[in-house]
Amino acid sequence: MPDRKKLEDQVEILRGQLEQQPPLSEEKREALEALIAKFELQLELEPATQTPSISDDVNKAAIEFDAEHPAISGALRNIMNTLGSMGI
Repeated sequence: MPDRKKLEDQVEILRGQLEQQPPLSEEKREALEALIAKFELQLELEPATQTPSISDDVNKAAIEFDAEHPAISGALRNIMNTLGSMGI
């Protein structure tokens, strides 16, 4: 499934952004790592069992990181778009 591969690639890009960005607060880093773990879990599930709440979580995180960490926000928005194209 091309969208699934695209999402996997975008999650890896997000991981890379976490390593390259200026230090995040422990709280923000933990929140992003939890979101990444949620992506990985969703990728393992069948599409019928996936929940739309992950899109809401991604959107909230993108908004939160927009001002201070635009690269992370951009990676999250790309993930959000891919989730939308997957019907999630």
